[in-house]
Amino acid sequence: MTSEFFTYDKKKVIQALRYHFITRREIRVMMILINVFALLSAALFFFKRISPYAFLISSLLWIMLMLTFWFILPYTVYRRADTFRDRFRALLSTDTFRIENERGGRSWKWEEFSTWLESPHFFHLYFNSRSFFIVPKDAFGGDTVHEARNILRDKIARK
Repeated sequence: MTSEFFTYDKKKVIQALRYHFITRREIRVMMILINVFALLSAALFFFKRISPYAFLISSLLWIMLMLTFWFILPYTVYRRADTFRDRFRALLSTDTFRIENERGGRSWKWEEFSTWLESPHFFHLYFNSRSFFIVPKDAFGGDTVHEARNILRDKIARK
C-alpha cells in the first residue's frame, strides 16, 4: 500500500510531539507529582503553614515545567528536525515500511519497530522509547487510512 506524497503541517506536528511527550510514562509521573506538589503547596499556603516565597517558588516550578513540556520541547524538536520540511511518500508492504522522497528513500523491516501509537493526526512508529517516526493520516486518502491502521496493527505491537 502506498500513500500519497505528504508534507508536515507545523501545528499538527507540534500537537503530535506534545502527544509523544505526554504519553511517556516518566513524564506523566513527573507531571502528576508536580501537580500534587503544587496543590499541596497551595493548600499549605492557604492554611498559612508555608511562607508566600515557598508558594511562589512551587508555582514557578509548576509553570516552568508545563511551559517546557507544552511549548519548549515540541518547538525545539520541530526546529532541529529537517524531516518536517521535506515531502515524503510512505510505502507499507508485507515485509517492510519504506519512506521516500525525490532524493531517495529508506526501508525498515517491521521487526525493527518496537511499538506504534495513533494520535489524532498521525501514526507514531517507534524504534525505541526515544526514536520514532510520524506518518500523517492525511497521507492515506479515504479508506486507505483504515488499511494502513490494519497493517500497523498486524505488523507492530501496540503501545
